[in-house]
Amino acid sequence: MPRGSFSGVVSSPKVDFIVDMGHPLLNLTVDGFFKIGAVAAAKVVAEDTYDVVKRGSVSQHNFEHSLKKMCKEGAYWGTVAGVYIGLEYGAEQIRGTRDWKNAMIGGALTGAIVSAASNNNKDKIVMDAIAGGAVATAAEFLNYLT
Repeated sequence: MPRGSFSGVVSSPKVDFIVDMGHPLLNLTVDGFFKIGAVAAAKVVAEDTYDVVKRGSVSQHNFEHSLKKMCKEGAYWGTVAGVYIGLEYGAEQIRGTRDWKNAMIGGALTGAIVSAASNNNKDKIVMDAIAGGAVATAAEFLNYLT
């Protein structure tokens, strides 16, 4: 049976900005905060746009609610990303090597910190630490594949 294949490169425009805080740890943390915060805000825009199209109307109250939700989600996810990036960088500096273990350490610590800040159930904190470490490690492995 004949087979065909497609070969090509798909790329998207790259938007980058640099905020120099005077230290690589701070630079990476702030950069992660802004980039992931912007993704979270864009997610809210997409969801609320879908809701407006489905409903067929928009009001000033809905617009203000969407704007507040964008800021809240952006700040939350930006903070989580900043904490993760800072902890991963810190693990790299302490261990003196750059590998998947830093992602695992950063993810586990971030999961535990975020969970501890939002609840006081010890089992939930441990489970969130495990999940954070697993997700960060999987993301790091996927990054190596590309």
